Amino acid sequence: MNKPSDDSLPRPAAGPSGLEVLRSFIAAGKRPPMAVTLGFDLVEIEAGRAVFTGTPGVNTYNPLGMVHGGYAATLLDSACGCAVHAQLRPNQTYTTLELKVAYHKPLTSETGLVRAEGIVLSSGRRVAFAEAKLTDASGRLYASATSTLLVIEQS
Repeated sequence: MNKPSDDSLPRPAAGPSGLEVLRSFIAAGKRPPMAVTLGFDLVEIEAGRAVFTGTPGVNTYNPLGMVHGGYAATLLDSACGCAVHAQLRPNQTYTTLELKVAYHKPLTSETGLVRAEGIVLSSGRRVAFAEAKLTDASGRLYASATSTLLVIEQS
């Protein structure tokens, strides 16, 4: 029986996993520019689960006098994406292919702190599926989303 050469054996990827990257963001208090602009934070992360919180203000209002739907969509997309990111190996990345958002109640500056919790429903070699819910401090549902994400192998 031929023994495989060292070159044919899979090698662990260098660098941190997705979960390690996201945990380091929380530990360092780092936020991407979008989170700074809209005033939300990644507050919890584990493999397959991510939680963001934020308090919508009048700076996020649309002309109708309520929070623009893009605010909720951004938190939900972030929660779905980071839930998937937290399962990735160091040599993988992802991108959102599809995001479907349902708006259940309008957000206003009176709503207070909201929480977007995303979980991975299933994950394969190339595609992951996640869902997220946006709730207030009392657990009232304001928006929900499902997401399809492409998992990309990097060389």
